[in-house]
Amino acid sequence: MKKAVLSLSLSLLALSLPTSAHATQGAVVGCSTIKVDSSIKKGISLPCLDNKSHVTYQAIRGPVVVNVFGSWCEPCNQEIPHLLDLQSTHKVSMVGIDVEEANMQAGKNFVIKKGITWPVLFDTTSVTRGIFGLGVPVTWFIDSHGKVTYRQIGLITSTKELKDEVRKYLKIKL
Repeated sequence: MKKAVLSLSLSLLALSLPTSAHATQGAVVGCSTIKVDSSIKKGISLPCLDNKSHVTYQAIRGPVVVNVFGSWCEPCNQEIPHLLDLQSTHKVSMVGIDVEEANMQAGKNFVIKKGITWPVLFDTTSVTRGIFGLGVPVTWFIDSHGKVTYRQIGLITSTKELKDEVRKYLKIKL
């Protein structure tokens, strides 16, 4: 009887485990891990998707990959697996900026559903259009001095492409 219960328990546990690296759910992560230059007070202040803090975009310091997306954007959805693969290395910081959502809850739902586990800022009024332009996805690579070292306009098509850009523009060995 004990063997049967143990076997059943192990079978149920195996069934509950994710079947791929991207099957786990994300979490709305707080923005306290975003590196910022606290002396910079002027700029565009964006609320964190957890709705507990704000971050001034111009104060963000890297090395960091900043991905601008919208849940409604099909190319943004297509590149999420590549961003998740990069995040799984734990070698580079990442920040998302969710734009043009119907509301903050839609952004939260997307983050959880897609398995995103990095901090996400929420652009409630499309104020970042002046920085990033009109289209998404957009991915910026920012160094430790706050300098944008590269702008990827449009879809990231592979994990290799993304990792190559991190190596080249942020000088991070993956």
